Amino acid sequence: MIILAATPIGNLGDASRRLVEALSSAAVIAAEDTRTTQRLLAALGVANRPQLIALHDHNEKQRAPEIVELARTGDVLVLSDAGMPTVSDPGYGLVAAAVAAGVEVIALPGPSAVLTALAVSGLPTDRFTFEGFVPRRPGERRSAFQALAREPRTMVFFEAPTRVAATLSDMAVAFGADRRASVSRELTKLHEETVRGPLAELAAWADAGVRGELVIVVEGARAVEVAFPDAVTQVLELVRDGVRLKDAAGEVSGQTGHSSRELYQAALAVRG
Repeated sequence: MIILAATPIGNLGDASRRLVEALSSAAVIAAEDTRTTQRLLAALGVANRPQLIALHDHNEKQRAPEIVELARTGDVLVLSDAGMPTVSDPGYGLVAAAVAAGVEVIALPGPSAVLTALAVSGLPTDRFTFEGFVPRRPGERRSAFQALAREPRTMVFFEAPTRVAATLSDMAVAFGADRRASVSRELTKLHEETVRGPLAELAAWADAGVRGELVIVVEGARAVEVAFPDAVTQVLELVRDGVRLKDAAGEVSGQTGHSSRELYQAALAVRG
């Protein structure tokens, strides 16, 4: 079978007993970086020296069939550099290939930067969305945030320290300066820190420079309260049918007596 194993995201003390046992008995390990895996084995005092296969973003498509075939006759342990494989790390293509080939896939749970940052953020955790790494190019980043402006769930992002100030500034524009958020850095490590506050304040804080691996958690958009929801729904239905928003607001205004301008603004707010 394929065994996906979560590794520590910083503190080696978070390595589970199941992970250590799996490392100690594994004959084959597919690793994002074989050097990182060798250091992990040494740090955990594991004497086992398994066959190591590099499995990363640049070769996963080519190596997946070979690893799947190996897993038909014996277990293959899959590791990323930190956290759970497949979650913004290599492994998804391998799992998809294994499932298609009828090879069993299981996971050994463990540390997760996504869930750790979410848990300490102070923001709602009942519903959330993980958006992965923020786009590097400014234009793509702003477009991505604009598309998420009305997302009601808490959002979790990964970002590099060199871009975090610009990212938080763009978030403040797209989501609103007062939208609550948190930035966690160096989770589980010696200099772990979580800073919380409105996006505008966090952007100003980040301007001074931030170091370490970062996770940004942003509050979801609050539901828009509409004074006359039925009429606004009519406007939006006309828009979906191809009518211009301004014309749709005028048509529904004539039918209901509501202000065309207020209908237009309300529909615009609901659409985000």
